[in-house]
Amino acid sequence: MPLDGIFLHFLKNELAPALIGSRVEKVHQPSKDELVLVLRARSGGYKLLLSSSANSPRLHLTGRAPENPASPPMLCMLLRKRLGGATITGLTQAGLDRTVFIDFDAANEIGDRVKLRLCVEIMSKHSNIILIDGGGLIVDAVKRVGVTQSSYRQVEPGLPYVMPPAQDKISLAESAADEAMDAVSACPDKALSAALLSVLEGASPLICREIASRCGGDMLVRELSDFWRSRLRAELDGLSAMIGAGIGSPLMLRDPDGKPRDFSFTDITQYGFSLTPRESESFSRLLDDFYFERDRLDRTKQRGSDMLRAVTNAVARVTKKIALQREELLACADRENLRIKAELINANLGVLRKGTFFYDLENYYNECTTLRVAADPSLSPSANAQKYYKEYRKAKTAEGMLTELIKSGEQELLYLETVSDLLHRASSQAELSELRDELESAGYLKHHRRREQKKPKKLPPLMYRSSDGFAIYVGRNNVQNDQLSLKTAGGRDIWLHTQKIPGSHVIIAAEGRDIPDSTIEQAAVVAAYHSKARDSGQVAVDYTAAKNLKKPPGAKPGFVIYHVYRTLTVKPEREAVERLEIK
Repeated sequence: MPLDGIFLHFLKNELAPALIGSRVEKVHQPSKDELVLVLRARSGGYKLLLSSSANSPRLHLTGRAPENPASPPMLCMLLRKRLGGATITGLTQAGLDRTVFIDFDAANEIGDRVKLRLCVEIMSKHSNIILIDGGGLIVDAVKRVGVTQSSYRQVEPGLPYVMPPAQDKISLAESAADEAMDAVSACPDKALSAALLSVLEGASPLICREIASRCGGDMLVRELSDFWRSRLRAELDGLSAMIGAGIGSPLMLRDPDGKPRDFSFTDITQYGFSLTPRESESFSRLLDDFYFERDRLDRTKQRGSDMLRAVTNAVARVTKKIALQREELLACADRENLRIKAELINANLGVLRKGTFFYDLENYYNECTTLRVAADPSLSPSANAQKYYKEYRKAKTAEGMLTELIKSGEQELLYLETVSDLLHRASSQAELSELRDELESAGYLKHHRRREQKKPKKLPPLMYRSSDGFAIYVGRNNVQNDQLSLKTAGGRDIWLHTQKIPGSHVIIAAEGRDIPDSTIEQAAVVAAYHSKARDSGQVAVDYTAAKNLKKPPGAKPGFVIYHVYRTLTVKPEREAVERLEIK
């Protein structure tokens, strides 16, 4: 569901008490379409995320602010200069339109108090974040819009700010349901949901379908009976009352695997039992949870696109090579027939003559049946036998080499799948940087000459603490997995990993104590979450004492073997993992 105007109305009402009166301490720009305002109020600190991304425009408080780039963009520097130390004095919405204004009381370069306004326009690909001065002129914007892009409305520094084109729709915050009913009745040949969408300001397709679902289904407006018309009026009255009170219910809709699929401000019944509603503690928390995973993946794709491309190409290359080697190995399976032919020729050297194209020989390996063996007429029978022996030895040698090559290729493929999983789960630029170093060391990426700069500090493993007080460590990359499992872990520590699925190594530090089953189960959930099976319903996780791990000579980073182990089946729940995280 896109963030519609009615949802934004409830969100604005929730944010206003927290934001008004707070002071801007810092301004960050994690990406070209995102801003984060770090705010300080008497009740504590907040981080306000503003996004004009085409696929997820929004604003809300966040506990997972994206990582900032090494150097701030020019727009970020401008906003720091103009908004640094400013106080938020108001938060307003244009009717039920998807435009929110944040008003600031700021100081200019000479210390005079000035009024500034940050406009957040949530309009799909046309979304924008615009800073406006007290005179209504645009200071700058996340997305500048020139005359070549829009003849109606330009967004350029120095130009007057113009509101987006108004939609001729009815706002239930200002009008009664009777007016909406009349407007719907004026669309007799439209489906009810389409009529509602064209009439109601701030209502998303989801809400319009929900109202239609509660009124007998999405039939044509002219087919509505008197009963369903009265029901429609009641639904519109209820929605109007909810908007007027300014109180909605932040609901997340999850699929059977627990994955977020949609969200709303009211109960959604149209999906039946296929999606399960779960109420969030606030509208901000709902949006933070809903968009967190998707935005993280998008950000990883942008920043690590060259690494993902290199790994994908390497996987395709290794897969093709293994397929060809298996074909060659299959051909080597006929080598015993070569040896038999050579021995049968040698057994009949006294009766065979040079110059024939084949020999008909009695095959004492197969009930003395006659076997026709092809021969080179230019060679003697003895030379033909030696030729078959040579081909046999060649096939036997090739079989041994191909078996090793295929085994090596399969291990390389497993390593590349592990790196691909780590790239998709990376949540920071520092993690991507360490993965880049790993791929460069392994020869999958070229070493690039970087400008002289201080080498970043190595990231520590991710840390969690079980309800029993045991520390749980998770490797961020394959090099760290090796360090954690083979050098850091003690003999009594427990090692966990998803069974036959790429994932991070997980260690439970015993610290001289016996590790209870409850801690092992919690660590298994952590291991399942930090794996390629993160979105699965049930995941098998192997665990064993760290002393049972062995690393074969020459094995790729992160590859270990173990023979003594037990297995748990767990569900990788993000909420359960977050409760254990040490931040």
